[in-house]
Amino acid sequence: MGTMVVGRVRQTLQATFAWVLPLDEHKAKGYLTEAEFCLFQTLRRSERQHHLRVLDKLLKQGHDHPALITAALLHDVGKTRARFTIVERVVAVLVKKFLPRQFETWSSGEAQGWRQPFVMSAQHPAWGAEMVAAAGGDAMAVELIRQHQTRLDHPPQNEFEKLLIALQASDDVS
Repeated sequence: MGTMVVGRVRQTLQATFAWVLPLDEHKAKGYLTEAEFCLFQTLRRSERQHHLRVLDKLLKQGHDHPALITAALLHDVGKTRARFTIVERVVAVLVKKFLPRQFETWSSGEAQGWRQPFVMSAQHPAWGAEMVAAAGGDAMAVELIRQHQTRLDHPPQNEFEKLLIALQASDDVS
């Protein structure tokens, strides 16, 4: 849990100062199809930086599975359906962590009004998976995106689960 909290604090600071941090989109363009890269470009600057950090961590660990790389670069693209502020994101993360039942209640329904950040947090994996599938994305990449916030309660039993754990670990600290 400590690593995840530190990772979330780091993500918040990086998002706050995204405008001064470098952004090398050429790396993403080299791994994604044209349609997928168009989705990547819809992400906020801070989110694109985050996705590139996730990719870099995976590559440094020796991961090169094409579906994992695509998922690393597009796992949060569902968040582009509606915008919410850093403060709203922090509140959603804190409620999800410390008041999970309340988060579940608040995250059901439409992404409107004060519930929007909670619904976005809960639904963006499914929305992102739909968007990547519509862009012609690989089926395994789509499923990694759909499941990227689902924690396994058992050791990984197949290639998909190993890739999912790698994606989650990199996402948590990036």
